[in-house]
Amino acid sequence: MEFKRDLYLQKLIYADGNGMIKIITGIRRCGKSYLLFTIFRNYLLSQGVQPNHIIGLALDDMRNKRLLNPDRLLEYIGKHIVDDGQKTYIILDEVQLVNDFVGVLLSLGHMPNVEAYVSGSNSKFLSKDVVTEFRGRGWEIRVRPLSFAEYFEAVGGEKRDALEQYYIYGGLPAVVNLPSPEAKQDYLRDIYRTIYLKDIIERNHLQNEEGLEQVFQVLASAMGSAVNPAKIANTFKSVTDIKISTHTIAKYIELLKDAFIISEAERYDIKGRKYIGADCKYYYEDPGIRNAILGFRQIEFSHMMENVLYNELCARGYTVDVGLVKVWEKNADGEIEYKKLEVDYVINRGSQRIYIQSAYMMPDSDKMQQEQRPLLKINDSFRKVIISGEYGGKFYNSEGVLRIGVFDFLLDRKCLEE
Repeated sequence: MEFKRDLYLQKLIYADGNGMIKIITGIRRCGKSYLLFTIFRNYLLSQGVQPNHIIGLALDDMRNKRLLNPDRLLEYIGKHIVDDGQKTYIILDEVQLVNDFVGVLLSLGHMPNVEAYVSGSNSKFLSKDVVTEFRGRGWEIRVRPLSFAEYFEAVGGEKRDALEQYYIYGGLPAVVNLPSPEAKQDYLRDIYRTIYLKDIIERNHLQNEEGLEQVFQVLASAMGSAVNPAKIANTFKSVTDIKISTHTIAKYIELLKDAFIISEAERYDIKGRKYIGADCKYYYEDPGIRNAILGFRQIEFSHMMENVLYNELCARGYTVDVGLVKVWEKNADGEIEYKKLEVDYVINRGSQRIYIQSAYMMPDSDKMQQEQRPLLKINDSFRKVIISGEYGGKFYNSEGVLRIGVFDFLLDRKCLEE
């Protein structure tokens, strides 16, 4: 089964000629190598680029082990560049394995008539270092697992069945191509342990594998709930015999973020216009990995929908926070109470801001009022949206809240644009 990945191909094409090193990042097994070595290479060939003007190296291939030495790698590239005035495209996969890879990339940036596209599976070499080390010479293109739109374009069938399968098994391309639920589960369990868990342990020289795995599981179980390292440490004390310090848990969370396995959504005081630096929510980059960590237990579609919507909003270029609205209200006894109401997503892109609630089911008016109550307490003119898992269509209700069905949202990247 072929996946076009047109969104990412267009980003690669757009970046051609911008004078920067193109750095393609993302969780392992999300399709970066296929995007570069097959989809992008085929595009270049279709545009008349000659094969000898494309230098591609998979640096995690044992046959290229000697090229992990930066001097040998640069020497190899220099020997294979054809000096005929035409542009040469250099594609390096898993470049962070190279010793002094920053120096290598800066050297590539000085080569005339060279376009360098490099990939990496760890944000430590990108998000933190690219600003300081590359001094504005790096251009990040973040690749994610298949979106539901990409997934559904490939598998077809009935939309609701497809979305439920996506909630369970996620969008890693290799998983989609497997023939049975058993094969999908086995693959996801295997790559969780042999790729993601092992990679973090070996790369960071960790000794406490059991503790790291427990953090994986706690974050997976608490997906969509506000947590912090201190709360997780208290959970370990109360339900396990494992003792992990708050500092160590915070370190493990950072490592999971660096490996693109989880993303962090900060809590934002909407009326106070400030971030609240306590609890955060954590979402998994791929729902299938999250479910594999928990042995495919605790699959609640309401929580899976929330995770999928979060990932989709991030993929569309929004920054995504969790909103809090502080209000004083009367309780059932007529007493004034101070309450904090939650908005699932506060999203921003440029000057655009939108407040969004995720509602898997809204069976009656009480549920509808519960979902839109925080939105109606926000006293500004930005749009308020409820994305419903059981509703199809798009319309404004009498309170001015925009209702969108989950399929209308997931299958139309422009549905939030007016």
